[in-house]
Amino acid sequence: MGKQIAVMASGGGSNLQALLDAWRSGKLGSAKISLVVSDKPDAKALQRAITCDVATRFFDPAKYPERGAYDRALIDVFKEKKIDLICLAGYMRILTSVIVEQFPMKIMNIHPSLLPAFGGAGMYGRHVHRAVIASGAKYSGCTVHFVDEGTDTGPIILQHVVPVLDHDTPEKLAERVLIEEHRIYPRAVSLFCEGCLAIEEKRVKIIEKA
Repeated sequence: MGKQIAVMASGGGSNLQALLDAWRSGKLGSAKISLVVSDKPDAKALQRAITCDVATRFFDPAKYPERGAYDRALIDVFKEKKIDLICLAGYMRILTSVIVEQFPMKIMNIHPSLLPAFGGAGMYGRHVHRAVIASGAKYSGCTVHFVDEGTDTGPIILQHVVPVLDHDTPEKLAERVLIEEHRIYPRAVSLFCEGCLAIEEKRVKIIEKA
């Protein structure tokens, strides 16, 4: 049986849609997106999943006294669904060590910069693109990485460079970066599902299959 994938999203879910499209077109091989989880009941991501006949779950943070309890509830569902890989796609809650330890190097995230630059606490969405432009950087991009107990510090799987143009706004830069996010995230997931990723300390190597 192919890998079972869960996607976690808090908002519109455009990266989720890229993963769903890759799955439905066969680009993820025998893997299956079997669950979409959100911490927002009205997240568009949930509707995207329902449209594709994927099971959804809303976990209300208000029902859990502390973050660890919330993550333990997630773990129970992931184990029940026999999830092999968790993909964060615009999920706005920081995962605790409770869940990271249960799924070591089996949680991926997509970040809108070339990590380790412009990562860490507070660096998400437009905040990233605003900081990139303010810094005078000539290049930005996006990064798919494994999640560890830090914030945007896990081993890097794939990156793609996007030039910062002279008259860029955060919105214009975000649009161009997002195009590449939609391209490299499904590719990283496919490599994982094919068993083509090897991790040596902080470095991810792509193993070419014969």
